[in-house]
Amino acid sequence: MKYRAVIKQRGEWWIGWLVDLPGVNAQERTRERLMESLRGGAQDMLETEVPFEAEAVMTTVEIPLPSWASDSTVAA
Repeated sequence: MKYRAVIKQRGEWWIGWLVDLPGVNAQERTRERLMESLRGGAQDMLETEVPFEAEAVMTTVEIPLPSWASDSTVAA
């Protein structure tokens, strides 16, 4: 799975968050560590059990990739 991340360097720190998973954010000293932290935060969030009503059913929705996903200007 791929999620959009906004990252930037502020002084000696790298900060970032995942646009598609609100609440997943991180601050690290290097870009590489920031990306690792964002991946770990996303995994933790996605693995967390979500309680819901007994009558409800959990399902998924498939969405086609947006045009920007194949744009070569988007940083990996």
